[in-house]
Amino acid sequence: MALLCVKDLRTYFHTRDGIVKAVNGISFEAEKSKVLGIVGESGSGKSVSCYSLLGLIPIPPGKIESGTAFWGGKDLLKCSRKELQKIRGNKISLIFQDPMTCLNPYLTIGFQLIEPLLIHKNIDKQEAYKKAINSLKEVGIQDAENRLGQYPHEFSGGMRQRVMIAMALITEPELLIADEPTTALDVTIQAQILDLIKKLQNEHNTAVMFITHDLGVIAGIADSIMVLYGGSIMESGDTASVYYNPQHPYTRALLDSIPSSHIPGEGLYTIPGQPPDVSKPIPGCPVNPPMFLNRFQAVLLLQDVNILLINALPNQSCPKR
Repeated sequence: MALLCVKDLRTYFHTRDGIVKAVNGISFEAEKSKVLGIVGESGSGKSVSCYSLLGLIPIPPGKIESGTAFWGGKDLLKCSRKELQKIRGNKISLIFQDPMTCLNPYLTIGFQLIEPLLIHKNIDKQEAYKKAINSLKEVGIQDAENRLGQYPHEFSGGMRQRVMIAMALITEPELLIADEPTTALDVTIQAQILDLIKKLQNEHNTAVMFITHDLGVIAGIADSIMVLYGGSIMESGDTASVYYNPQHPYTRALLDSIPSSHIPGEGLYTIPGQPPDVSKPIPGCPVNPPMFLNRFQAVLLLQDVNILLINALPNQSCPKR
């Protein structure tokens, strides 16, 4: 069952140097109790697509040119600011990318945790603080009651990220958007945060949209994956299909870029070139497939002659999937 249904979303930024087509006609669905992984390199349109849904794009220069985003029969893209304020942090919560800068350094952790409850839920401060203590315990922070009176600088990076997760889930949202929540963390803490998000998602029956640049990060938590490049969808499908039978050269390149997938004795694979300039017209597929071909990908592509022939032409559209 789709909680959120997005069709033909286009978000452009009107700058002095031209119109930057950050998101250029993407469509997807977020299903109840499922995790949708949104993958792509920096500048591919991952964060902009999600921020567009919640009215967090700066206008100007940003502008949502077209599209619909139905949530419970209501189009989020046509909602007024007051309507969106009732949804943000309540029905749809967002974990921002950098926990080091997203918490207010002048306010206690407790105040920042209870604020969503006081705004969206009809409860008093005493009850809100009790719920804040439980939420900190739920994300694995010890001595939660005393921690509420502390400030962000008294927490480590991993603990701040846990606080951000607690803040996002404290109102028991139906949809959680996690914008690269493990980027600033070391590998050990990354694994803990991923396990925590999956555990809380199962307990609260929450839909999750997990944004990342690394296919390896979401291998064990995503039910379906959407691969973005140049503001467009390159490939989408269930996790097993994308990992074990990728249909697009860019998806294969991302998979080859995972360190654990490289052959011992050979150098790590890197994707050559630069992302396309989305302020200029891009004929056909934004990816120039020959850039990504190495001898391993060539073997995979040869299994499907049609895909190989079509993608080898630089200005042709991507094959139908």
